[in-house]
Amino acid sequence: MSVLTTGPVPAAGVTTPAAGTGRQVWRRLRRRPSAVAAAAVLALLVLLALAAPLFAQLTGQDPNAYHDDLVDSARGGVPLGSFGGISADHWLGVEPGSGRDLFVRLLYGARISLLVALGATALQVLLGVAAGLTAALGHRILGRFIGGVTDVMIALPMLVLAIALTAVVPPDFPRPLLLVLVIGVLDWGGTARLVRAQTLSLRGLDFVEAARLSGNGTLRIARRELLPSLAAPVITLAAIKVPTNMVIEASLSFLGVGVKPPTPSWGQMLSSAQTWFRADPAYVLLPAGLLFVTVLAFTVLGDGVRTALDPREGSRLRVGTGKERTT
Repeated sequence: MSVLTTGPVPAAGVTTPAAGTGRQVWRRLRRRPSAVAAAAVLALLVLLALAAPLFAQLTGQDPNAYHDDLVDSARGGVPLGSFGGISADHWLGVEPGSGRDLFVRLLYGARISLLVALGATALQVLLGVAAGLTAALGHRILGRFIGGVTDVMIALPMLVLAIALTAVVPPDFPRPLLLVLVIGVLDWGGTARLVRAQTLSLRGLDFVEAARLSGNGTLRIARRELLPSLAAPVITLAAIKVPTNMVIEASLSFLGVGVKPPTPSWGQMLSSAQTWFRADPAYVLLPAGLLFVTVLAFTVLGDGVRTALDPREGSRLRVGTGKERTT
């Protein structure tokens, strides 16, 4: 009978919480068709976003090139033709007013949305894990101070502060990087609180005590013993944070303080599309639909990852199917 762990093998007689090996987690995840479908949708979206320059060359469309001949100036810039100007050259039509190719701009907008969401999530996890571990393992006074800062960060109106900070930064500062920094720095409190609570519950367990009695320092214990056991809740929280950050980026761009033209962004496109809803509904529905599908896919995948990383899931599968054993 084998022992399955996610961290270093503890000393004899010492137990450690484990979410299972990577193979087990993948097996559990595959048993959820919704999570597999969500992962496939996100993989396709990422591939399309990465291939945006290739599609621009294939279609011969520059995402920032204006085409006045494709819009009806007499009607205020409504695209010529049916369904927003769909044609062999413009697969999803063109933008009202500018005539820019909508398909290519949506792909470039996906790059911005995914870059900001993933970058902000990585920064939130980095700051949250560092603060949570320090609060739980550091000196009592330091722990109280970090705990107080964490409570303040959670209580702050993040969206309002993000709007204020992005509005006062010089316009020549790279906006995607600015959004990553603002969202990441203002919203790490929840991650820190989770990590602190989990660390406080883990540090009294046998495998941590054994490492401490073996002469390991605090940093080594945190790196070798605690971080592997914290992986499951942190990954689960990160999977939930990504769609939230996508919505925040879209909201900031919609309000005009996010990504600036001519760089495309889904939120920015929604902001400019609100005046064209009646004349060209496709211009509103396409970025809104893509944002909805992407956020939904991340949410479903995050729920699947949470279930797959749950140590109790292995027991349920073993009882229900007899195909997986966790001991």
